[in-house]
Amino acid sequence: KAMLVDLWAGRELAWRLTVRDISAQYRRSFLGILWALILPLANTAVWLYLNSTGIVVLQKTDIPFPVYVFAGTMLWAIFMDAINAPMGQTSSAIGMLTKLNFPREALLLAGVYKTLFNAGIKIALLLCILPFFKVAPGWGLALFPAGVLSLVLVGTAIGLFITPVGMLYSDVGRALPLVMQFLMYVTPVVFAMPESGLIAKLFALNPLTPLIMTTRDWLTGCAPEFLLPFLVVNAAAVVLLLVSWIGYRLSLPILIERMSA
Repeated sequence: KAMLVDLWAGRELAWRLTVRDISAQYRRSFLGILWALILPLANTAVWLYLNSTGIVVLQKTDIPFPVYVFAGTMLWAIFMDAINAPMGQTSSAIGMLTKLNFPREALLLAGVYKTLFNAGIKIALLLCILPFFKVAPGWGLALFPAGVLSLVLVGTAIGLFITPVGMLYSDVGRALPLVMQFLMYVTPVVFAMPESGLIAKLFALNPLTPLIMTTRDWLTGCAPEFLLPFLVVNAAAVVLLLVSWIGYRLSLPILIERMSA
């Protein structure tokens, strides 16, 4: 009950923090909001080059390969933003946490707001590109936001789970990109699902596979093949989010004391 009360009480502060952070993020940047697109675009260009030159031979996809890669990298970028948000928001607010008494959930909610803002930019570009490759989303476009929210949910739950340890040990923040880079290669982000072998088993066991596949299928008008695993992963993410949220609240006073010492 206290968690929900603080979440509701911190909604306005979360919005103000979001506006402040987004303004500060792009205020001194010449390209501004385009930075939310540059990394996925660059990643897509690299894989298109590797595939076109034959350096890396990839399996055929049901949709045009540029759309497959671009949608996958965009969705992965949204997931990564959600993972990084809890630790990033808490780390940047250490000064506030040690001096002011306010609902701590405002930081988490601000992280979700920023993730959704950046996701909206990426999705707008995705929707503009689809007609050029003659890809029609169809009825699945109505369910596509649910897929995006599931990526934010799972990413936030994981990010919140590792935040207490990450606040104490910087090794977590440094190792996270390496772990996520490996995880991307066993997730159908740029690679199609293998048909057999050890890699096929890794793809199938990866809980992120149904999230990426189902969300991209809804966007591109394909029939989702992993709908049941998608629902199971989201149900597990809700439980993980609740447990991580409780752990965050219990550990935050200790973290503040150690960080301010």
